[in-house]
Amino acid sequence: MAEPPEHGPALSPPRPLDAIDQDILRMLQADGRASIRSVAERVHVSRANAYARINRLIEDGVIRGFGARVNHERAGKGTSAYITLKIVQNSWRTVRDQLRQLSGAAHIALVGGDYDVLLLVHTSDNRALREVVLTKLQAIPEVLSTRTLLVFEEEDVEPEG
Repeated sequence: MAEPPEHGPALSPPRPLDAIDQDILRMLQADGRASIRSVAERVHVSRANAYARINRLIEDGVIRGFGARVNHERAGKGTSAYITLKIVQNSWRTVRDQLRQLSGAAHIALVGGDYDVLLLVHTSDNRALREVVLTKLQAIPEVLSTRTLLVFEEEDVEPEG
């Protein structure tokens, strides 16, 4: 299958998705390891058609990649937190590039409202979280302030399928 595009050239506008494409997406969200054969059988198309559709979804940037849903606590990352950041105006790209380098960073979003950035991190413990917030984040010159929201319990929402 085609490799998902990274941060290369701008993608062209996506093609419209039909019901079969939507079914394929739901199936792959529920089981990213599903075989082409099982996808084809489930959505009632040939294997060649399923393969071509999945490749098109990857090439169009609809599917960004495949991965595992991890139980972070069992994987040694027992502390999770959402961290809100206020940043210097027009510094999003610079800050985003630095946040990508943070160990434990799981999700980065530019948001509207009282804060500019929402960051999800998974660390081994509170000491490691403290290091991320007080040493790493606050050392970024464009970060004006942070607020840490400790996660007590989390659950992935399973896609319908």
